[in-house]
Amino acid sequence: MKKWLMAGLATIGLLATAQAATQGLPDFTQLVEQEGSAVVNISTMSTVKVSGPTSGMDPETLDLFRRFGFPVPPDAGQAQPRERHTQSLGSGFIIDTNGYILTNAHVVADANEITVKLIDKRIFKAKLIGSDTRTDVALLKIEASGLPKVVIGDVNKLKVGEWVVAIGSPFGLENTVTAGIVSAKGRNLPDENFVPFIQTDAAVNPGNSGGPLFNMNGEVIGINSQIYSQSGGYMGLSFAIPVDVAMKVANELKSHGRVQRARIGVTIQDVNDELAKSFGLVKASGALVNSVEKGGPADKVGIKTGDIILKFNGQAVATSSDLPKLVSSAKPGTKATIQIWRDKVVHDLSITLGELDQPGKINAQREPASKPSTEDNGRFGLSLQELTPSQLKTLGIKFGLIITDASGVATKAGLESGDVIVGVGSQDLTSLGQLKQRLAALKANESLPLRILRHGQSLFLVLNAPEK
Repeated sequence: MKKWLMAGLATIGLLATAQAATQGLPDFTQLVEQEGSAVVNISTMSTVKVSGPTSGMDPETLDLFRRFGFPVPPDAGQAQPRERHTQSLGSGFIIDTNGYILTNAHVVADANEITVKLIDKRIFKAKLIGSDTRTDVALLKIEASGLPKVVIGDVNKLKVGEWVVAIGSPFGLENTVTAGIVSAKGRNLPDENFVPFIQTDAAVNPGNSGGPLFNMNGEVIGINSQIYSQSGGYMGLSFAIPVDVAMKVANELKSHGRVQRARIGVTIQDVNDELAKSFGLVKASGALVNSVEKGGPADKVGIKTGDIILKFNGQAVATSSDLPKLVSSAKPGTKATIQIWRDKVVHDLSITLGELDQPGKINAQREPASKPSTEDNGRFGLSLQELTPSQLKTLGIKFGLIITDASGVATKAGLESGDVIVGVGSQDLTSLGQLKQRLAALKANESLPLRILRHGQSLFLVLNAPEK
């Protein structure tokens, strides 16, 4: 009897120790039970054209037939276009009891057929209401009612370090739950100008795309969209689209079938410490204008290359990535105020916003100059050539100097062979003499912002004068 009593006491002691060890740790069970039913699995079917032999014979079989004199079709082995069906998997979540579903645009891109599977195993064919590639958000609709739906949370209350839960279908494994913390907010990713991503360390893998990211209150605060990976799998860096951005896009898609965004017609870059100093700014902030679309909204109100946009509609532009978000959130055709920094003076302008169409790119290409070298400045490490008329026409500029060699100070500034210098500060470059004069006037440790074209893109770099 005594031994049994001792064993019982030992078991109670272990349970107490285990309970004490788990106190304070998050419990996701209730969240998953209540919200998991609104998460769906999305599969798509796409048709792509590929090239292949019309006979269906592989090259080795064809070669064997020819060697032994067997008849071979005339077009055997020739590459002919044919159709191939591909499938992909993703996730989504129900935002309306009548069957509206949010997912990623890339999950349903080019899909001929979209199938939605609910947690209760019911399967529906889905209609694509609309998608927006700039934010990677798509809205689907299935013919059903009385469906479970998620609760939309407030991203503004989200804090770095708090627990979050991702539910989705990684590698096709439906309703998989992973957890982590918010690693950062407002994260800017390369080539992503319209989304201030939420970064988490919740395990997200292929197939999780389009699934919800929940806070501990069971509210959706993001759509899992991207991962950073060198292997194709999870590496601790996951990125979600804030739900307020996604819902705004969803409402636009539902009402208009597309998203209307404003534009001002400029290309911009960040202002670093060197650029701020060279333009006379006290601190590095704002968006530096490195090209202005001819006839665009900005051009019409006199905005020039070299201007630094400090505010849009009264809101500070801390970095260049802030400006596209602020502008695109405004309504096309409305008036807006822009505060700029030019020649060390603040100017306030009123601008009528245009509408953003499909993403555009400057198509100008660099060409090697055919004129002999016209300048070799040892002090700055620059060897330059004037562009020929045909090269100027290709680039769409009136004058430019191509860098044939860069070393020393020029290399430290980031200048490279093949860059085309087209401006000095806010002024367009009109002659070699203009550049020589500005360079000669620089005193030791003074700086000069140069506007260049690189791979068709406009960019400002700062050239710092060395000690003589």
